[in-house]
Amino acid sequence: MTSPRALLSVSDKTGIESLGKALIEMGWKIISTGGTANKLTENGLEVTKISDLTGYQEILDGRVKTLNPAIHGGILARRNEESDMRKLSDLGFVPLDLVCVNLYPFEETASKKPPVSDEEIIEKIDIGGPTMIRSAAKNHSDVIVLTNPNQYERIIESLANSEGDPSGVSLDERKELAIEAFHCTSKFDTIVAKELESRFSDQQIPSQIQISSDTGLDLRYGENPHQKARFYPSPGKPMGLSAAIMHSGKPLSYNNYLDLDAALRVTSSVVENCNSDLHVCSIIKHTNPCGAAIDETQTGSWENALASDQESAFGCIIAFNKTIQKDTAEAIGNHFFECIIAPDFEPIALEILSAKRNRRVLTLNPEFSQQGQINIREIDGGWLAQQKGLANFVLDLESVVTEKRTEKEDLSLAKFGLSVISEVKSNAIVLVNRTERGFSTVGIGPGQTSRVSAIRIAARRVGERSVGSMLVSDAFFPFRDTVDFANEIGVKTIVQPGGSIRDQESIDAANEHGLSMIFTGKRLFLH
Repeated sequence: MTSPRALLSVSDKTGIESLGKALIEMGWKIISTGGTANKLTENGLEVTKISDLTGYQEILDGRVKTLNPAIHGGILARRNEESDMRKLSDLGFVPLDLVCVNLYPFEETASKKPPVSDEEIIEKIDIGGPTMIRSAAKNHSDVIVLTNPNQYERIIESLANSEGDPSGVSLDERKELAIEAFHCTSKFDTIVAKELESRFSDQQIPSQIQISSDTGLDLRYGENPHQKARFYPSPGKPMGLSAAIMHSGKPLSYNNYLDLDAALRVTSSVVENCNSDLHVCSIIKHTNPCGAAIDETQTGSWENALASDQESAFGCIIAFNKTIQKDTAEAIGNHFFECIIAPDFEPIALEILSAKRNRRVLTLNPEFSQQGQINIREIDGGWLAQQKGLANFVLDLESVVTEKRTEKEDLSLAKFGLSVISEVKSNAIVLVNRTERGFSTVGIGPGQTSRVSAIRIAARRVGERSVGSMLVSDAFFPFRDTVDFANEIGVKTIVQPGGSIRDQESIDAANEHGLSMIFTGKRLFLH
């Protein structure tokens, strides 16, 4: 019986010597290329170089080494087709029974800071590797294809159970490996296309939507128990929530991921757009903020954010922008929350917050935060893509459109309110005010079909705390009714985009009531 043959050619050499050694001990012959061959021979393994199989040396600085009929004929030949096997024999080629290939580190190179040159990144576009992987995956019934070191152990075990016979790897297992192989090449091509478009095109959103991920992680269920769900980490180095570390609590649910993402977005929006080095706390319920605050003290940021809507904050998600301190953990106390996330925790604070078994306590290093610039959503029949993030607001006293002027300091409060409302579902109204040491929401009316309904909800939640507050709207007022109601509940300043054909009616109403009104010129819908 002819010894089975394996072609090993990997960029990531993790575990490759163990795989090579196991195969040789089971009677296999190893064919290899360049650095992989050197790695194996350094470990005392007998290797046939690829050039001995093809009859050609590598050329063009290694750009061409495996693109050869002797390689792809040996991979693609169908063992049950007599004509295929006869042609191999006539040409002096040999069948290859296992192909182990992983690809150039394109993504790692593309992520370097400062960015590498176009010439360097282009040299990391793998050609021969994907071609061999695709050939082997296509002919998976006859060829075992490996693309990741985490596959080696189980394949070694399957082969050992059959004393090295390739048939020990079942057809079902080969199919699974083929699927993983095509995911591998698809992901690589997607990353290359996205990187080159970001370098070669000045378009602000991509010309095509290409999505890739690492292997999905099963969740208990989706938004509801009857829906299956998974979390798919972004490929490569863990970023965003895939890089978060859980310190206690049950595994994250589908809804937890959505709410944590919203909490991180609100917190980062406030930090970035208010240029604040103070403590920021945001409280989320069903992806909507129910409270947010900036304060000189962390306990103050928590207490003021919670005061915005204590009822809705039951079973909430909490996010902070700084290491959580003992005093803050004690202030949170027995408040019922689903998840809390921060850059870090003082050890005693972590102990306090983790005392209740089901609380999910997470850290996310800001270095790994991934608030991408493009938001992609699937709809029936296609995808939508848009830029993410808060518009760049330039607010000054010239933005005031009413007879009643506003204080220059109120512009900072307005920017805080705009930072929060940019992450509230439309139609939205946010009431904000100054606190002793910062800013805080005092009421939020999210996700209504009419703007006046949103302000009524916000007012109902805050009661008398609306007196003296600033009202921020995500879109213009089609009628003066919102201004009239704002006056009834004691609002002193209104911030809205403007742009309605009835803007003058709203301005006149504000003048009648002695309110000041700021036009931002930019709408902040969120659906």
